[in-house]
Amino acid sequence: MSAPKPRPGRFVRSPVVLRDGQWWLVSGAGSILASDPTFTSTLDCFAQAMAAADQAVDDLHARDSEPPASDAGGQR
Repeated sequence: MSAPKPRPGRFVRSPVVLRDGQWWLVSGAGSILASDPTFTSTLDCFAQAMAAADQAVDDLHARDSEPPASDAGGQR
């Protein structure tokens, strides 16, 4: 199974934004492209972990909304 793809946008409570596959640091004064490969690879890993966590939560919600499986064997 492949790793979940990070979603474009801002990390919650963070000045970091993924836009068009590039990481940007954003403040009220403006934006600057993050170009340090170590920093951006760490952001990539974090974004993949967040995407995987989001997917796991979505899967749990989907599983919880499914009707329970019926017991075909009857009662004992």
